[in-house]
Amino acid sequence: MAKKKTETAQPLKVFDGHNDVLLALFQPEFEPSWGGARNFFERSEHGHLDLPRAQEAGFAGGFFAIWVPPDPTARRADLRPAAKSEDHHDAQLPPALDYASSLRYAMAVAGTLFRLEEESHGKFKVVRDVGELKSCIDKGVMAAIFHFEGAEMIDPQLNALEVFYRAGLRSIGLAWSRPNAFCEGVPFRFPGDPDTGPGLTAAGKELVKRCNELGIMIDLSHLNEKGFWDVAEISTAPLVASHSNVHVLSATPRNLTDRQLDAVRDSDGIVGVNFAVQFTRDDGKRDTSTPLALLARHFEYMCERIGADHVAFGSDFDGTTISDEMGDVTGLPKLVQILRDRGFSEADLRKMGHENWLRLLGKTWKHA
Repeated sequence: MAKKKTETAQPLKVFDGHNDVLLALFQPEFEPSWGGARNFFERSEHGHLDLPRAQEAGFAGGFFAIWVPPDPTARRADLRPAAKSEDHHDAQLPPALDYASSLRYAMAVAGTLFRLEEESHGKFKVVRDVGELKSCIDKGVMAAIFHFEGAEMIDPQLNALEVFYRAGLRSIGLAWSRPNAFCEGVPFRFPGDPDTGPGLTAAGKELVKRCNELGIMIDLSHLNEKGFWDVAEISTAPLVASHSNVHVLSATPRNLTDRQLDAVRDSDGIVGVNFAVQFTRDDGKRDTSTPLALLARHFEYMCERIGADHVAFGSDFDGTTISDEMGDVTGLPKLVQILRDRGFSEADLRKMGHENWLRLLGKTWKHA
């Protein structure tokens, strides 16, 4: 990693690996901290992300996730009954979901994504190829990639995948932290190892192959280690973990081991660094007073081990607990400045900000 301290007043354009704002807009009562309904096109004091705050912070867009909750009628606090503490030290995997209800929910949230595009008057665009993505970043239009976090809405015959691809789906996380027809995720346990269960099912291997054929990016965040290595063996595309951190620094199964990090590098892939405080700390605590310096440490470790060409931002805005020092998306320049102060060059910051995503998606999407 090149080390050169540079002063600059220009905001870094950050294309982000993961956010959950669609759920916050679709079902605002799900998470108490979201503070209720909000308009994405108006500045809010609630949640982490809206268009005015994003524009202020240099947030150029990202992967807009659709995630299906275990019980769509429940609040988030009711979804973790197995945890013995608020830090999830002993949490187990939630049960699998049924396909039909997952498909209905995913369709409804996808409607929210496309309505945002329609109502934005050109300020927000769902992108389907790299040319569109680059144009949006250059012109200051927020770019959104249609992404599934977990494949519960896909049937084992992959019929739904074909339809969603034609609707604009360009990225899919094989698992959230629960089992499905294709694979198994990891629990929110601390401390813990990602080697927690079986690898891909036969249907999961077919899903990986079809995503490669269509040019859908495969996201390995939340997937267990055996599933990770199955994808590494089968997939012809670079490996991606859109919002995961360093296991040796924070020993949660959600973070990647050094061997996994090396595999991402060797495939010319990317890891998006997750802003979740519990994934940055060495004690796994969900403590909002956690300084951003601990988050910066994960950027440093990854860049030293696998190179800045393979590191990006993967905030998990509106989907996790972030540092008070960050606050919301408007705190993004604070993190960037910390990285500058630690010696990251402007060239490396641009790579991590958005250039790495452009390269990777150019190698992954079939109509790049």
